Amino acid sequence: MEKTISNLFLILIILTAFLNYSCEKKEVPVVSTAEVTNLTGSTAISGGTIIDNGGSTIIASGVCWNTQTDPTINDNITSNDAGAGSFVSKMTGLEGSIEYYVRAYATNKVGTGYGEEKIFMTTPRNIVFNQSITYGSLTDQEGNIYKTVKIGEQTWMAENLRTTHYRDGSFIPNVTVTNEWTGLNNAAYCFYNNDTLFKNIYGALYNWYAVADQRKVCPDGWHIPSDAEWTLLETSLGGADLAGMKLREVGFMHWVGPNVAANNQSGFTALPGGSRYWNFKEDFLGIGHYGYWWSSTEDISNDEAAWYRSMDTNSAAIERYFHVKRVGFSVRCVIY
Repeated sequence: MEKTISNLFLILIILTAFLNYSCEKKEVPVVSTAEVTNLTGSTAISGGTIIDNGGSTIIASGVCWNTQTDPTINDNITSNDAGAGSFVSKMTGLEGSIEYYVRAYATNKVGTGYGEEKIFMTTPRNIVFNQSITYGSLTDQEGNIYKTVKIGEQTWMAENLRTTHYRDGSFIPNVTVTNEWTGLNNAAYCFYNNDTLFKNIYGALYNWYAVADQRKVCPDGWHIPSDAEWTLLETSLGGADLAGMKLREVGFMHWVGPNVAANNQSGFTALPGGSRYWNFKEDFLGIGHYGYWWSSTEDISNDEAAWYRSMDTNSAAIERYFHVKRVGFSVRCVIY
């Protein structure tokens, strides 16, 4: 009887061990995702670390990415050598100015495990100017070079201002912290998402206090357009209801669809650089969808607001509004 109990006990131990072993084998790998680096308009570097193989041999690993959240191995992938440890993956075939989601993955015979999701945006693609127009050139106080274009009786910058200095060479304060920006009553600038990769294409975002500063943000001989000068531009292009389509860059390099009727007939080549908001709930908004440009004209009914112009991918018009001076908008300079 004792021998029978002992044998049963031994069998129970073996079964328990087998079940535990089998359970271990049913785990998918545990993997972490590396930060995204070396961004260009078409490539980026990420990778991952296999923390636990799940008790089974790794048969595939790499990164997967998409323009939608939670990418899987059914989307775009890289394939690294199988095995444990860290790996580096280069993503190719990306499009410029696009936000992507990426996760590392590792697969064993049980299934696929994913790392945490990382979000990144590729560098902007080159500006699409109107090839039928002969552009001029302008160099600012910082050495940045811009195309210029004559529209009616005015000559405008055909790119957004990106200087970080006033005309006299002094620095414009670069404010990156949200709760500092929202409380400002003095000059400041930033780049969208506080990322300099937006500088060369979209330019900087300036609050109105920087626009109005007596040290001048525009290059020598140029100035911030007044509300009346914006109206003159619109009138020369057939009025505000149609001017937007004649001012916006064509296609979908930078504007998301539908970019209604955009033909850039004027050569102004307006870009959707978005904005930086003035409160804690919303910070950077609208890149790809909207462009906003300051005028030098204050709203006479509200000394905390000034007039600006905006363009929208869903409209052929250019719109005139006023907003609080703490907002960060793009800037174009003009001579007239």
